[in-house]
Amino acid sequence: MALYLFSLIALLLSLSSPRLGGASSDDQTRFLGLMKKSLSGNLLSGWDVNGSKPICKNAGFECNNQGYVVKIDVSGWSLSGSFPEDVCAYLPELRILRLGHNRLPGKFPYSITNCSFLEELNMSAAYLTGTVPDLSPLISLKTLDLSYNHFTGEFPLSVTNLTNLEVLNFNENGGFNPWELPDSFTKLTKLKYMVISTCKVQGRIPAFIGNMTSLTDLEMSGNLFTGKITAELGLLKNLQLLELYYNHLVGEIPEELGNLTELVDFDISVNFLTGGVPGFICSLPKIEVLQLYNNSLTGSIPEVISNSTTLQILSLYDNSLTGQVPKNLGKLSPMVAFDLSENQLSGELPADTCKGGNLLYFCALDNMFSGRLPESYGSCPSLLRFRVSQNRLQGSIPEGILGLPRVSIIDLGYNNLSGSLAKTIGNAKNLSELLLTRNMISGILPPEISHAINLVKIDLSNNLLSGPIPSEISNLIRLNSLVLQRNKLSSSIPETLSSLKSLNVLDLSSNFLEGNIPESLSDLLPNSINISNNRLSGPIPKPFIEGGQLESFSGNPALCVPNYLSSSDTKFPTCPQTYNRKRLNYTWVIGISVGIIIIGGLLFLKRWFSKERAVTKHEDSFSSSNFSYDVKSFHRISFDHYEIMEAMVDKNIIDRGGSGTVYKIELSNGEIIAVKRLWRQATKDPSSDDQVVINKELKTEVETLGSIRHKNIVKLYCYFSSLESNLLVYEYMPNGNLWDSLHRGKILLDWPTRHQIALGVAQGLAYLHHDLMPPIIHRDIKSTNILLDVNNHAKVADFGIAKVLRAQGGKDSTTTVIAGTYGYLAPEYAYSSKATTKCDVYSFGVVLMELITGKKPVEAEFGDNKNIIYWVSTKVETKEGVMEVLDKQLSGSFKDEIIKVLRIAVRCTSKSPALRPTMNEVVQLLIEADPCKITSFKSSNKVKDTENVTKPPKNQYES
Repeated sequence: MALYLFSLIALLLSLSSPRLGGASSDDQTRFLGLMKKSLSGNLLSGWDVNGSKPICKNAGFECNNQGYVVKIDVSGWSLSGSFPEDVCAYLPELRILRLGHNRLPGKFPYSITNCSFLEELNMSAAYLTGTVPDLSPLISLKTLDLSYNHFTGEFPLSVTNLTNLEVLNFNENGGFNPWELPDSFTKLTKLKYMVISTCKVQGRIPAFIGNMTSLTDLEMSGNLFTGKITAELGLLKNLQLLELYYNHLVGEIPEELGNLTELVDFDISVNFLTGGVPGFICSLPKIEVLQLYNNSLTGSIPEVISNSTTLQILSLYDNSLTGQVPKNLGKLSPMVAFDLSENQLSGELPADTCKGGNLLYFCALDNMFSGRLPESYGSCPSLLRFRVSQNRLQGSIPEGILGLPRVSIIDLGYNNLSGSLAKTIGNAKNLSELLLTRNMISGILPPEISHAINLVKIDLSNNLLSGPIPSEISNLIRLNSLVLQRNKLSSSIPETLSSLKSLNVLDLSSNFLEGNIPESLSDLLPNSINISNNRLSGPIPKPFIEGGQLESFSGNPALCVPNYLSSSDTKFPTCPQTYNRKRLNYTWVIGISVGIIIIGGLLFLKRWFSKERAVTKHEDSFSSSNFSYDVKSFHRISFDHYEIMEAMVDKNIIDRGGSGTVYKIELSNGEIIAVKRLWRQATKDPSSDDQVVINKELKTEVETLGSIRHKNIVKLYCYFSSLESNLLVYEYMPNGNLWDSLHRGKILLDWPTRHQIALGVAQGLAYLHHDLMPPIIHRDIKSTNILLDVNNHAKVADFGIAKVLRAQGGKDSTTTVIAGTYGYLAPEYAYSSKATTKCDVYSFGVVLMELITGKKPVEAEFGDNKNIIYWVSTKVETKEGVMEVLDKQLSGSFKDEIIKVLRIAVRCTSKSPALRPTMNEVVQLLIEADPCKITSFKSSNKVKDTENVTKPPKNQYES
C-alpha cells in the first residue's frame, strides 16, 4: 500500500511540475518564457518562446550534446525586473549562470541555492539588497561573484563550506555588519581569487591566511584592518596580486614578503606604515605595480629598483622619503606612471624614466629636486601629466616639453626656471592646465598659445613676462582661469577677453597695463576679476561700479569714476568735465541714432511683411534640408526640434558656459523648457568617421543620463543629435542657479533654505553614487550646476556632461582633458586622471563652503593661489575665526546648525580621499544638522560647538 501511494505521488508531481531528473524541451522553453515575462530589455525581443526552434538557438543560452541548457549568460544586457524562481527545476543541468550588470532589485533569488550542479554564479552589479542566504547547497560552485551589490546584515560565512571554490568576489559590498576573518576560510584549499574589498572586515590580518597557498589574487582593500601586516603572507608563493590599501595598518613591511617571487601588483597605500621602502620588494623579478603612497615611510629609495625590467607603475607620494632618486630609475623598465610627490627627495630628476616610450604620468611635485629639467622629457609623446612644481629646478624649459602633443597638465610652478616660453606651446593640442607660477620666465606670452585649444587654466603669475597680452587668447573658449598677475605685461587690455564666456577667474594685477578698461570686459561679471596695480586710465565702466567691484581696480591712479556715478564711498576721483561733456555728446548722438534706426526699422518691416510668405516657405525648406535630427526621448514630450530650432535665437539665451549655450524656450503649448546646445570642435569634419564615432559615444552617454529618475536631478526630456549639432532638452528651473543666488544676489537665501539646497544636492549625488550600478560620477559639481525650482528646491544639472564634452575632443582627449572647474577640483587630480566618487564629495564640500560663507571658491582676499578651503582652514583655528567665516547675511539664530554643516564641509574637502565621507554619510550628517528640527533650536550650552570644528591638514589647499 505504501509503495502504491509513493508511486501515485510521484506520478502527480511529474504531471504538475517540471521534471527534476532531466528537463524536457517543453520545460526549458517554459522557463525561457518565464524569463521573458519577468524581465524587460531590448535584447529579449529576439527570443522564441513558442518552441519553434531549439532553446539554444536563442542568444544567451548554451546546451550540451543532449540538448540540455548548461549556460545562461545575459550579463550586461541592461535588463530590469526579477529573475524567475526555480531555475534549476526547469534547467537541472545548468552549470553557468551569469546575470551581472543588470537591474534586478530585491533580495538574492533564494531558489538558486537549489542548483547543486552550478559551477559559476555571477550576479555582479545586479542591485541586490538584503541578506545573503545560506549558500552551502551550492556544493559544485567554483566561481562566485556577488560584487557591487547592496547586501546588508552578516557576511555569508557559509561560503567557507563551498570547498570547490576557486573565485570568491564580494568587492564593494559596504553594507555588511563589521566582521572578522574566521579560520574556516582555510577550508577553501582551491581558492585562487579572494576579493573582499570594502566589505567591513575588521581586526588583524590573521596568520592562518598563509595556509591558503593556492591564492594568486588577494584583495582586502577598503576595510578596517588594524595592526601589523602578518609575515605569514610571505608563504603565499603563488600570489600575483596583493592589495591592502585603505586600511589602518601600522608597522614596517615584513621581510617575508620578499619571498613572493610571482608578485606582479603590490598596493598597500593609504595606511600608517613606517620604515623604509623595502629593497626586497623592489627587486622582485615580476613586479609591475608598486604603490606605497600616503604612508609614513622614511629613508631613501633603494638603488636596486633601477635594475627592474618589469616595473610599470611606481607611486610613493605623500611619505617622508629623503635622498636622491636612483639615476637610472625607469631606464630598463617600461614605466607608465611615476609619482614621487610630497616627499623630501633631492638631487636631479631621473632622465631616463621615459626610455621605454610608455610614460603617461610623471609627478614629482613638492620635493627638493634641483638642476635642470631633462631634455629627454620633451621627447616623450605619450606623456599626459608632467608635474614638478614646488622644487628648486633651474634653467630654461625645454621646447619639447611645452609642445608635447598629448599632455593635459604641465605644472612647473614654484621653481627657479628662467628663459622664455617657446612657440611650441601651440602644439600642445590636448593641454588643459599650464601652471608656471613663481618662476623667472621672461619674454613675451607667445600668441601661439591660442592654438592649445583645450586650455582650461593658465597660471603664469609671479614671473617676468613682458609685452602685450595677445588678443588671440580669446580663441581659448574653454578657458576657466587666466592668472597673469605680477609680471611686466604692458600695452592695453585686449577687448577680446570678453568673449571668454567660461572664464571664472581673471587676474591681471600688478603689471604695467595701460589705456582704458574695455567696456565689454563687464560681460565677464560676476566672476573674479582683479586688474589692480597697473597704469590704467580713464573711467571705470558702470557695471563694475554697480557690481561693487571697485576694489578690483585699486592701484591705478589715473582711473576715475563718472560724476553721475560718483559717491563719497569711492577711493577714485571723479572724471574730468571733458569726459562728462563727451559723454553728454555721446548721449545726443545715441538718441538721434536710435530715432533713425526706429524709423528705418518701420520702413523695413513694411517691406518685409509683403514678402513674409515667400521667406517662410524658404525657411521651411532650409530647415528640412539642414536639420535632420535623430531624436531620443526619455519622457513624454509634446514638441519637436523644428519648434525648438526656431526659438534658439540670441534673445532667448540665458547662459553660456564651458559645455555650451543654454536657451530658455517657451513652447506653443505654454510649457517652458531649457535647451543646451553643446559646443562642437570647430575643426572637426562633421562627416568624418571620427565624428560619427564621437556622436555615437555621445549618444550612448546621454542615454545613460536620460535614464536617471530622481527628484534632485534635473529631468532630461530628450536628446536631438545630428552631424551639425547636439541638443539636450531639460526641464526649466525658474530660480536659476545657486551661483547667481549667492553671488549676484538674485535671491536672498536664509539658512533653512540653504540647508534644504545642500541636502537636496547631497541626496541627488548619493543616488548617482550609491543607487546606480555602475555608479555615475558627476565630475563637475559647482554652484552653477545646481539649479533651483520655484520653491528653491535644488536639482543637480550637467552630471556626466563633462565626460561627454571630453568625448568631442578627439580620441586622445577623451581620457586626458580635465573635466571640472577651477576652485572645485579635488587635489588628487595632481596624481591621477581617474575621477572617483570622492572627487565629487570634495567638490560638494566646496559648494557647502559657498553656502556657509557666501564667498566664491576663489577670491582675491584669500591670497595668491589660495582658495576658499585654504581660507576657511586658517579661520577655524579659533572660535572668533569660525564666526568670521559665516555669511553676514545669515541670521545668528542658526549659528550652531551652520557650524555643524561647516564641520561636514571640512571633512568633505579633506586632502585624503579616504578621509572624506561618502555621499550617503553626508546625507545623514546633513539630516542631523537640520535647522528646522525641534531639537535643534539653540540653547545656551551649545556655544562650545564653535571650538570643535575639525581643522583640515595644513598645506593642502593651495591650488
